[in-house]
Amino acid sequence: MKRKIAVVITARPSYSRVKTVLTALKNAPDVELQLIVAASALLDRYGNAVERIEADGFEVTARVFNVLEGENLTAAAKTTGIGILELSTVFDNLKPDIVVSIADRFETIATAISASYMNIPLAHIQGGEVTGNIDEKVRHAVTKLADYHFVASEGAKERVIKLGENPDFVFNTGCPSIDLAVEVLANPELDFDPYQKYGGVGEKPDLSNGYLVVMQHPVTNEYTQSRQHIEETFKAVIEINLPTLWFWPNIDAGADGTSTGIRAFRENNNIQNVHFFKNMDGIDFLRILANAKVLVGNSSVGIREAAFLGVPVVNVGTRQNRRDRAENVVDVVHETQIIKDAIQWQIERIRYQSSDLYGDGSAGKRIANLLTTVPLHFHKTISY
Repeated sequence: MKRKIAVVITARPSYSRVKTVLTALKNAPDVELQLIVAASALLDRYGNAVERIEADGFEVTARVFNVLEGENLTAAAKTTGIGILELSTVFDNLKPDIVVSIADRFETIATAISASYMNIPLAHIQGGEVTGNIDEKVRHAVTKLADYHFVASEGAKERVIKLGENPDFVFNTGCPSIDLAVEVLANPELDFDPYQKYGGVGEKPDLSNGYLVVMQHPVTNEYTQSRQHIEETFKAVIEINLPTLWFWPNIDAGADGTSTGIRAFRENNNIQNVHFFKNMDGIDFLRILANAKVLVGNSSVGIREAAFLGVPVVNVGTRQNRRDRAENVVDVVHETQIIKDAIQWQIERIRYQSSDLYGDGSAGKRIANLLTTVPLHFHKTISY
């Protein structure tokens, strides 16, 4: 009998983090892949990741529309509650043998709670990391609900075990997003026109002499400052005056302030060098990143994939606070001149050496193999 493995994707970044796992599961003869797409991954304003998922040849088993508009803390809490209600129904209908939850977004805890209360074995990808904000609380809470842990580094493995999890079920698989970066590092040429392929809005600056990539999200516990934060970054980027490819923020509390700040700055200034995108295929995005002079913002892609690709990063603010990082990252506060100086310093650097801090590019196959072979249980197997 085939093992029914349900993977829940709730956001655009979650798909890139699990794509190679899905490919390996899809090709496994003894697996029935149940792909559940929920939350912002279904929404056009956040890139409509479900379209990319289907274009890549994956069949979506169920869709869960649970996002409550508002992009504030109350909306995030209620979106999570709706997710628990809807995912419980989906799990009851599909009856998976094991459920997979990804990373640390607020919606992922809905997956973990639903599976746990329904006595369905739960696997968690990317547990054990620290960031110092609400994501860390969610990540560690999911760790305590999960039965299997597929972590991305040795430091993360140690933290999960210190949380009291059975070492026999904590596996350092590496991060699946690095699997895609391996392919790009081997063939980094920017072989497509991003404006033609992905549309977007804004000017279409010439990228041939170098460019910046910006990806900045709101910080949940600083969400009231999100507009001020994005304006400081915007001013720094404009003063650097390099062609810039700017990617839209995710759905976290404060996203409305970030988005409004971007729109207001764009409308009130004569911006010549910036183009904005909602979403992009994972491999294409990594090719864009691999050829950038600097990545600016606060996305975990600067900590993970950019480190593997050797791309200089200016990490702004506290969103990635305390997360293990390689030498490619310079950390700065939300202040225009400091951000600008750090960007200029990174531009003048040579490329960094590739770091395997978050894996060697085989995580997807490792995780898929473990999902198909681990003994199934939904209770903790260690005494405190």
